[in-house]
Amino acid sequence: MNLQNIQKILVALALAVVLTVTTACGGTVQSTQPGVSSGNGSTVAYQQLERGNTSGGQNFGDWVVQAGGGLISDAYVRDDNKLGAVISSQVRPNEVRPLARSLTQGLQRNFPNRDLTVFMYAPDKKLILTARYDHQTRQIEYQ
Repeated sequence: MNLQNIQKILVALALAVVLTVTTACGGTVQSTQPGVSSGNGSTVAYQQLERGNTSGGQNFGDWVVQAGGGLISDAYVRDDNKLGAVISSQVRPNEVRPLARSLTQGLQRNFPNRDLTVFMYAPDKKLILTARYDHQTRQIEYQ
């Protein structure tokens, strides 16, 4: 196993442990970044987004950024079933999918019994990966 594989596994495990062990907590934070895709083809002005449109979503979005250890620069939760995460430039391309998986697992633990979607954005706010969790099959599909 080479150093990059070990690092990728450690990053994914560390985030999974943090997402599993702790609960979401935090206050209201509003970003002032440029617009991003909402995942449905429309662009939303980033300065108008809050971390969540429910109190649970707000708390989870705040917590993802705080617990991300510099890997996640911003996050939002919509309808307690969609998470958008903007990765920092520290995240290597081969680490995005394991990070999306960890975030999906954390979202599923905080908002169980529903289908979930995690949108991963590059540091320039462009959508780079979508992870869809199917509650019935318990499978994650990546696009």
